[in-house]
Amino acid sequence: MRTFIVLLQKEFLQICRNSFLPKLIIAFPIMLMLIMPLIMTMDVRNVNVAIVDMDCSSVSRRIASHIEASDYFTLKQTSSEYPLALSALEEGDIDVIVQIPKDFERNMTTSYQERISITANAVNATKGSMGMQYVIQTIASSLKEVKNENSAIATSELITIENRYNPTLNYRHYMIPALMIIIFILICGFLPALSIVGEKESGTIEQINVTPVSRFSFILSKLLPYWIIGLFVVTIAMIIARLVYGLAPIGSVGTIYLGALLFILTISGLSLTVANFSETMQQTIFVMFFIIMVNMLMSGLLTPIDSMPEWAQNFTLILPPRFFIEILRSVYLKGTTIAELWNNFVALGLFAIIFNSLAAITYKKQS
Repeated sequence: MRTFIVLLQKEFLQICRNSFLPKLIIAFPIMLMLIMPLIMTMDVRNVNVAIVDMDCSSVSRRIASHIEASDYFTLKQTSSEYPLALSALEEGDIDVIVQIPKDFERNMTTSYQERISITANAVNATKGSMGMQYVIQTIASSLKEVKNENSAIATSELITIENRYNPTLNYRHYMIPALMIIIFILICGFLPALSIVGEKESGTIEQINVTPVSRFSFILSKLLPYWIIGLFVVTIAMIIARLVYGLAPIGSVGTIYLGALLFILTISGLSLTVANFSETMQQTIFVMFFIIMVNMLMSGLLTPIDSMPEWAQNFTLILPPRFFIEILRSVYLKGTTIAELWNNFVALGLFAIIFNSLAAITYKKQS
């Protein structure tokens, strides 16, 4: 036990004596949680719209006023000349063209009504497709108002809409848990591996190898500081999410900490396993970068798993972040309990045992 305590003190001293590392551990999660939710969003705003109004009726003016009043659109021009709007679209000044045909209002009650034409600039596929969908919803809302005014029973009174778990459809509430996991991956994934390889390059690990220190004690002394750092980081992230974005977990905070502890054990064990097979810092960085990118892109952090091909969905079952993101989002947005998430905790527990066992086994100690 005394040997382990000495090793642990050595690790903390190395971290504290590093002029950059303590600043990174504190500043990185704060900056990521403060800045990224503001810029990472699937909402598309400032969509430039041109309206080609060939009807010049009250309905076409209502459509134009709804588009102009929306926070998502910027009404750039309104005219009756389609070639003028098309030229602006080709030059990139316009994202979406809305063409309202002649006699549109008069023909609304007939079966041979000409449809409104919507043309989008799809060079930026996301902005083009999302902008078009927003325009369609806005026009549909305008036309529904007109029909409701001419009908004894408003169609909107026959429909009730409820958004469960995220009533305001706030994309930040979906992304903030993913950002917490990204912080874990980068701090508790990269730093333990770099610590091991740094000792290899400096030659200090050879001094450890000729001592009676066991593999388990050495690996545990490397991992424990980053477990503590990981729990400190998740606390900072949760505080910022609550104070800045008003996002507090509906479920138990203890459930989050338990999931975080298992995930930290998993990612740090994987990190040390990679370090044991690496001889230089460059090798470690490249391998860890590849592993981290696969985990971030394919585990449901940024894109829904259900949207992936079937083979990719099956592949995500071997990615630990898949299970932790489900825990975080379920506890934060639904208030789910440990009993309901038991399969995710079991999966993380198995990953933690496997990767930490590999880290201890693959550490080649020569005495």
